[in-house]
Amino acid sequence: MAPYFETAKSFADVPITDDGVDTAAFLLASTDFVNMFDLLGGGVFAFVQNDLRSNITGVRHRFDAASAESPTLEKLVTNECSGGSGAGDRHGTACLVRLVRGLWFTCEALRNMQRDRNAELHTCFKRSYDANLKHHHSFVIRSVVSVAIRAVPHRREFYVRITQGGSHEKFDEELTKWLAGLERIVLRLRAFLEEGGYGRI
Repeated sequence: MAPYFETAKSFADVPITDDGVDTAAFLLASTDFVNMFDLLGGGVFAFVQNDLRSNITGVRHRFDAASAESPTLEKLVTNECSGGSGAGDRHGTACLVRLVRGLWFTCEALRNMQRDRNAELHTCFKRSYDANLKHHHSFVIRSVVSVAIRAVPHRREFYVRITQGGSHEKFDEELTKWLAGLERIVLRLRAFLEEGGYGRI
């Protein structure tokens, strides 16, 4: 059986057109990305996964309520915020903003891991948290996250579990593609959301 990372939907394969980022493909890639961390067991990434899953559910709920008007994430947002079918409290848009934030935090943490081969995983996540999420959180949330980050596995253990016996080099190659695809999506959505006044990443 192939390792999970070889069969999961990659952000590199999410279509982007002039109309925007394909909603269904993005939701599948996001779900598969979050589920990959289940391989670590024991809920060590629960603080990240729970937030991401909750926001994926919020975006998916909006997509299911108005799929014809939401083929891309950009259209999902503009339709919801302009009072289109099923529009209400802009919950889908708020969830998308938080989802993109959380994915960017995770992306940068894993990039830190790839760039700094000697750094332990908790250091990589701390750097990313301080740069990307800390300013969005209250003191209480920061304290909770600080404790959770210290519980992430050691670098070597992370690779052993996440590759499921597969090649570490192949995983790194695939992860590089995933993160490049995710960066492309995040930068596009950040510009769209912030310029449109829908939310700040």
